Amino acid sequence: MASDRFQYPGQELEIFAKARTWKKYFTALIYPYIKGHVLEVGAGTGNNTKYLYRESCQKWVCLEPDQSLAASLTAALKSHGLTYCEPRLGTLDVFAETCVFDTIIYIDVLEHIRGDNEEIKKALKLLKRNGHLIILSPAHNWLMTPFDEAIGHCRRYNKSMLKKLLPPTAEIIRLDYLDCAGLLASIGNKLLLKSSMPTEGQIFFWDRVLVPASTILDRLIWHRAGKSILSICRKSE
Repeated sequence: MASDRFQYPGQELEIFAKARTWKKYFTALIYPYIKGHVLEVGAGTGNNTKYLYRESCQKWVCLEPDQSLAASLTAALKSHGLTYCEPRLGTLDVFAETCVFDTIIYIDVLEHIRGDNEEIKKALKLLKRNGHLIILSPAHNWLMTPFDEAIGHCRRYNKSMLKKLLPPTAEIIRLDYLDCAGLLASIGNKLLLKSSMPTEGQIFFWDRVLVPASTILDRLIWHRAGKSILSICRKSE
């Protein structure tokens, strides 16, 4: 997929940028695994970067295939004071295989990529030994709604799907569902509301009420249910 031809179909980035509680929640879980040279794939307009970024990292590359989003990303990084982050237009193909990273991050990105298996193979080639591959995606294909279709989701993941996607050289450190309270809301939307785009009020309620509940309930149920899935693996060789 050529970067100059790709155009992101979704219109939800701005409204989800306000989901501060959610971003702080998943960032706290993956923060210990972010180190060294970092590649954030599908950085969009930098709404996640400002939460994920660690000053201790030697390098941070924000990769974005959509040209208009990449332009907004450049301005956003400056406005957030993230001057050490390098915006880059394109896909993984812009990197030589000798260009290696300690951490590669996909936050709500892999589900948009039709050839996810090939994408992961390319990512692991760019990852150093003992480096971390971090994936956060929406969970469960049975939760697919018009909203998923509107923003270009090819699929939603479950644990078995991600296990099959990762080769034996990727040692799984963490594979958990997140946001069990949000899962109930998603089921309600699928069965009753059938909304193709959440309202600002719905996002506010989810982020300020349901996500805080999930931060407690997820631990109590051992992360066995949720509307998102988090995978953290280490490249063993």
